[in-house]
Amino acid sequence: MLSPTGGKVQTGQATPEDVARGIRLRVLEHVLKNRGGYMSQACSSAEVFAALYTRILNLGPSAGPMIPVPFPGVPGPANPHPFTGAIYNGPKGPEYDRLFVSPGHYALVMYATLIEVGRLAPEALDEFNQDGSTVEMIGAEHSPGFESMAGSLAQALSQASGVAMARRLRGEPGRVFAFLSDGEMQEGQTWEALATLSYYSLDNVGVFVDVNGHQCDGKMDTVMNIHPIRKRLEAFGAMVYDVDGHDINALTEAASDDHHGKPFVVLAHTIPFQGVHYLRFKSDEEFEAYDKLFKQLTGTNGAE
Repeated sequence: MLSPTGGKVQTGQATPEDVARGIRLRVLEHVLKNRGGYMSQACSSAEVFAALYTRILNLGPSAGPMIPVPFPGVPGPANPHPFTGAIYNGPKGPEYDRLFVSPGHYALVMYATLIEVGRLAPEALDEFNQDGSTVEMIGAEHSPGFESMAGSLAQALSQASGVAMARRLRGEPGRVFAFLSDGEMQEGQTWEALATLSYYSLDNVGVFVDVNGHQCDGKMDTVMNIHPIRKRLEAFGAMVYDVDGHDINALTEAASDDHHGKPFVVLAHTIPFQGVHYLRFKSDEEFEAYDKLFKQLTGTNGAE
């Protein structure tokens, strides 16, 4: 099966829209190949990740191998040189931005993004969810693109807050970004982190939230409604932007605005492909329908 983007992104010629489309198609290709997988995350967040990696984040060259190495074990005396997946985002120099991805189940989207922007080889997905691989189904601190293990949902924003405070004390100009799913707005730790960011006026922090209205237990408003989310965030001292999460220009403008000494939160309102969370085919006929659609979208009818 051909590469969804035909290798165009590797040349540096692709637009952010190309990258977003490539993310979706690459994840769909993976789901078809494995007859199941997290699909809705790619449907909802592709433009957010494309905007981050092509327009918003100031990153240095990747220091990670194009094919990730196996898991080397936890840090310790016998393993003095551990690494994190943040090496794929480049060096941690004071001028560079850092990204914390909180929902580990967006890992496939992260890997697809790194491939589309030339920081990871397409063949890296062959290691997905294999024993001993760092290309895990649920992203961990050693997985490509992940700076830390977010543990239970909503921990990454607290981690980003601590790093942002350290950068402020050191006088580092680099910013800190966190990516959250809207379900994490149900967690108390999210609000504690926001209160801290606001209290210390950490305007070097940007938060992008995938507001797709769904979680694994069902629709957000039937599990625990988070709205009026904008008013709640503003009450905690954040500068808030409501944007179409599939509009790359709107996402970019929110990140480049003057945030007036406040942390900023971009509520990226997205569509999760009718609530699909993990795509599992019920029959061969359903699989063939998706496979036919994929081939039509990529122009790979009859291609091997």
